[in-house]
Amino acid sequence: METTAFNPIQIHLLRMFEYDNSPQSLEELKEVLYHYYSERMNAKLNDLWDKGILDQKRLDEINEMDLHKLK
Repeated sequence: METTAFNPIQIHLLRMFEYDNSPQSLEELKEVLYHYYSERMNAKLNDLWDKGILDQKRLDEINEMDLHKLK
């Protein structure tokens, strides 16, 4: 059996939430993480757009791609 080495973020989260394992807390945490990463992604996409790396033509190309086949 393989062992998993947790990174510092995972260890911190495990310690932080070891006392509250309610379904409501899980849903609240999911929502917070969703918003956090959504804002980061939007900021990165805006930066790519402002730099001219991303444009409508490229978005249209990506929309037609089968992203499941990418590795």
